[in-house]
Amino acid sequence: MTGPQSTRTALRRFTARDGAELAYRETGEGRPLVLIHGYFSTSQVNWISYGHAAHLAGLGFRVITPDLRGHGESAKPHDPAAYPPDVLADDAFDLVEHLGLTDYDLGGYSLGGRTTIRMLVRGARPRRAVVAGMGLHGIEHTSGGNAHFRKVLTGLGTFERGTPEWRAEAFFKQIGGDRDALLHVLDTSVDTPRADLARLETPTLVVAGTEDPHNETAPDLAAALPNGRYVSVPGNHLSAVAQPEFGHAIGEFLTS
Repeated sequence: MTGPQSTRTALRRFTARDGAELAYRETGEGRPLVLIHGYFSTSQVNWISYGHAAHLAGLGFRVITPDLRGHGESAKPHDPAAYPPDVLADDAFDLVEHLGLTDYDLGGYSLGGRTTIRMLVRGARPRRAVVAGMGLHGIEHTSGGNAHFRKVLTGLGTFERGTPEWRAEAFFKQIGGDRDALLHVLDTSVDTPRADLARLETPTLVVAGTEDPHNETAPDLAAALPNGRYVSVPGNHLSAVAQPEFGHAIGEFLTS
């Protein structure tokens, strides 16, 4: 699933509406596809390292993968004022405008999936959308997952080996995340009621790992969307994104 050997990824930057300098990567040429990574993660980890960007580029897509504010190569301000509600959707809209995209596809994993929903609710009209690693509960009620991550970031070094908190801390350390910036990112979350989902006409793939807790309500999310489709892939919330089946499911949906 590595895609053509000639596929190259370029790191670029743009300035958001509030002056923050944000990074994004581009892989391949063709139809624009914006893919947003998950919390703690980066575009490199979610979309490039496991070959998904190359696979999708091989299907004829120009894969555009931003680093969220507070993550990766993007700005990580410590001022709470830099993290107003829905600013991640603001940033993604700014990227779409910066690139002049009008006919494109859109998707995201976990927090990126939630950001995709926020963009759709606020008027984004991609041809197709992908919401991965996320279920209806996490869209309607952002506080539960946020409480877990806030516990992790405020209790580093205190968790019993093998617990969900310990695994999340291990991933945070592996990525080299900025604790203060990531805590502020949690404050940007906005709940999306089911009534708003019912108005979204964009054909949307909902995909989650079979062992991911979000998978419990992923079928409900697909059912709440007028043109939703649900698919499961192997793995849990951390491992599903590493599976070839994950990228293939997205590619099959976008090209069907």
